[in-house]
Amino acid sequence: MSDISKVPAQEERGALADFIHRLRDNDVWYSFWHTPMAMISAAIAIVMIMSAVFAPFLAPQNPFDLSVIDLLDSNLPPAWMEEGDPRYLLGTDDQGRDILSTVLYGSRISLLVGFAAVVLSLIVGVGLGLISGYVGGRTDAIIMRIADIQLSFPAILIALLIDGVVRTIMTKESHESLALYVIIFAIAISGWVQYARTVRSSVMTEKVKEYVQAGQVIGLGSFTIMIRHILPNVLGPVFVIGTIHLALAIIIEATLSFLGVGLPPTTPSLGTLIRVGNEYLFSGEWWITIFPGMTLVILALAVNLFGDWLRDAMNPKLQ
Repeated sequence: MSDISKVPAQEERGALADFIHRLRDNDVWYSFWHTPMAMISAAIAIVMIMSAVFAPFLAPQNPFDLSVIDLLDSNLPPAWMEEGDPRYLLGTDDQGRDILSTVLYGSRISLLVGFAAVVLSLIVGVGLGLISGYVGGRTDAIIMRIADIQLSFPAILIALLIDGVVRTIMTKESHESLALYVIIFAIAISGWVQYARTVRSSVMTEKVKEYVQAGQVIGLGSFTIMIRHILPNVLGPVFVIGTIHLALAIIIEATLSFLGVGLPPTTPSLGTLIRVGNEYLFSGEWWITIFPGMTLVILALAVNLFGDWLRDAMNPKLQ
């Protein structure tokens, strides 16, 4: 009886060992462990993302809790400077909030906007790309002409246009309560084209292959063929675009917030913190804007470098 019970456990260990062995032999995995820049950028990005996710546990104070904020502690320099306070490692802002805490919480909001915008762009772009490439004809022409028109405008201008239209339709109070969703929608709509064009070209290559023709012969519907058979084979480039688009989405959100048309001060992102600190930059309180700015640059650079490596690693022509 005991020998029989050992068989499933042995099979599980064998399957796990086989998976690890195949993972080691994977070209992308091998390239990752032999590319120092990829490992460093991935490590930095993961640390910053996890720090933002667990900000309530890592931050010295909650910058949104008025009971722990003291205006008498406003504009204190970093702890290592002459007038610094050991309680505030990176100093405080004009409201007495700990800069380290505001950076952690601000990174949370920036990453939330970035990830949500990328997911929404991916869903819209992949869906339209599948339909355009598989159906073809007039449908393909209409979708691609819309994409061509949108490509003639920078993404930041499209996001500004959408945000401006929403501001004219809604009242100021309503817009502030929905500003997070508006900015996510604006950034997502400005970025779906790259996904659609990439997926369309891949679908046009895949739909003439034998497995698609076999599915058509046995009576599978177009939707089933697109979702179950073609989509898994075109997702590789999509994830590469998504990684690079994440850094771009974070920068666009920071730009809009810095210009004052993004998130309100009640939900400060890195861009909002930089804008607020910029007002005190020339009066000597440089730390209020420098540390959020450095965080934004390092985060965007790490994600971009990892995306560049992923693009090269998944391109068979560069192997």
